[in-house]
Amino acid sequence: MKELRNILVAVDFNDAIGELMGFTESIASKFGAKIWVVHVAAPDPDFVGYEPGPQYIRDFRADELKEEHRTLQKLSEAFIDNNIESEALLIQGSTVETVIAEAEKLKADLLIVGTHKHSFFHNLLQESVSLELLKKGNIPLLAIPISEA
Repeated sequence: MKELRNILVAVDFNDAIGELMGFTESIASKFGAKIWVVHVAAPDPDFVGYEPGPQYIRDFRADELKEEHRTLQKLSEAFIDNNIESEALLIQGSTVETVIAEAEKLKADLLIVGTHKHSFFHNLLQESVSLELLKKGNIPLLAIPISEA
């Protein structure tokens, strides 16, 4: 079996983050791996083709991103044992492409994501982020079923 040195866990700010982090911590402790906790924030408007807005809007968005990063760091500290090396990263961009690019950049050996259970018809009409990551990525993917709150 391949040795795991870097595990990237892609998180969203929802109630099930503890469940996802628990799985990640357990695997990392068994392999002595580093955990990269990654959250993808929405891109800035100019990234998606809009002109930059007034300065107060840019300042507001910068404050939002700083707060999201602080929250991510606090969650990482709360759910990951101090004996496990970890780092929290907030990155802006398109979710699937950004997670894959970051996993490749960090030389992740395993990508862990949470996946929601939905009905057959929901799954038929809408592809999930975890399915897109599986299709487009070249890194082993562990999808953890998340309980609905």
